Amino acid sequence: MRRTPSRDRGVGTLAMRPLDPFEDTELVHSWVTHPKSAFWLLQDARLQDIEREYMAIAASEHHDAFVGLHDGEPAFLMERYDPRYIELVGLYEPEPGDVGMHFLVAPTDRPVHGFTRAVIATVMEHLFADPRTHRVVVEPDVTNTAVHRLNEEVGFVPEREIDKPEKRALLSFCTRESYDAAVVRHAVATRPTAVSGART
Repeated sequence: MRRTPSRDRGVGTLAMRPLDPFEDTELVHSWVTHPKSAFWLLQDARLQDIEREYMAIAASEHHDAFVGLHDGEPAFLMERYDPRYIELVGLYEPEPGDVGMHFLVAPTDRPVHGFTRAVIATVMEHLFADPRTHRVVVEPDVTNTAVHRLNEEVGFVPEREIDKPEKRALLSFCTRESYDAAVVRHAVATRPTAVSGART
């Protein structure tokens, strides 16, 4: 099973592997039905519903799913899709190299500072590792202000609100260049300040 190369981002080592709809369904069901995952709109989903959903994703040529690992243990979920065929058909004009994305950090009672940002950075680098990807597209619920702020931190630019069957969404885009610029901004902002008189 192919994995995204591991990387230590200061919160532990993060990596991704393809989701196995037979082995991972019970775990993913516990994540997406948790009250903290309300924006995934699966609060009432049964185990068999989730199994059926990810079996369909595994069979699709336009949609796939990954389990994210934190120090080797499952800790987040990512879905990648082709917006020409999934989710956004007829709602915007796709460009060559567009890739759609959803991600979910596993609910926890012991959040780690900086973890969610480290997760989305891992996701973005996984998507942009494919040279065919020019732009990542997201469509979170318009009321999900926390994810809007996070998306903007990694380079997403909101374009407009759109009406999907299940929600009103904020259509946003992140180009490879915008993400690279956001990485530089973050590195500068988090660089340790030199102590006066310290040897460098």
